[in-house]
Amino acid sequence: MIIIGEKLNGTIPSMKKAILARDEQTLRDLAKKQADAGAHFLDVCASTSPEIEVETLKWMIDVVQDTVDTPICIDSPNIKALEKVIPYIKRPGLINSVAQEGGKCNIIFPLIKGTEWQVIAQTTDDNGIPNDSKGRVAITKYVVETAAKYDITPDRIHIDPLITAISADNNSVINFADTVKEVKAMYPTIKITAAISNISFGMPLRKVLNQHFYALAAYIGLDSAVMDPCNRDLYTSMLVTETLLGRDRLCRKFTNAYRKNEIGPVKVEGK
Repeated sequence: MIIIGEKLNGTIPSMKKAILARDEQTLRDLAKKQADAGAHFLDVCASTSPEIEVETLKWMIDVVQDTVDTPICIDSPNIKALEKVIPYIKRPGLINSVAQEGGKCNIIFPLIKGTEWQVIAQTTDDNGIPNDSKGRVAITKYVVETAAKYDITPDRIHIDPLITAISADNNSVINFADTVKEVKAMYPTIKITAAISNISFGMPLRKVLNQHFYALAAYIGLDSAVMDPCNRDLYTSMLVTETLLGRDRLCRKFTNAYRKNEIGPVKVEGK
């Protein structure tokens, strides 16, 4: 499983405070903790006003790159901000995100043609998030076909079917599963990603819901996950699920993690 560490995100109140205060040490600490805990990418999202977003992202990028070697997942809904900061990132990582809206694909794909950059593509268009899998699959097809014009193959694309809160949509996981099944049938090498904690917004026992959703999503076809690798409960779910699905050769990762009846920063290789 490919882990995208979620903690360097300005939508989190404590991180918002650190970003606005230019608290470099807090960023360094969280970057290192997530990298040590096994993150394959570190999501970097300023979530500031548009006037200072590019400047803020550049600062965050510099701090993270000076602290760890883990590739960056650069994250912003502002496609122009992404376009401006990508050149400051030293090594190819993930771009979060493109979609079938606002011409995003035709701005980002030319930038990463001929590189090793990967991209997260959200299944949304100018009308928002489709209510069913049919609409989300159609958006995926558009993204893949547009990417092909720039020689970007499906294995460089992480499709995000946009899991919605189960409290607002009882069919959220069903739609996710239907979308993944159809997308994987069309494009076997494409990657599926999801922000795990989105499922539990507005619910009690959020940690438990997140753990169970992760296990279901992994079985359905999840390849990468935006999650907190420092959350030992969720990390445990990942190790257990990978073991039960036969992806942990001789159960070594699980056994090593629990040999002393405790879980530490065991790194899990990407798929």
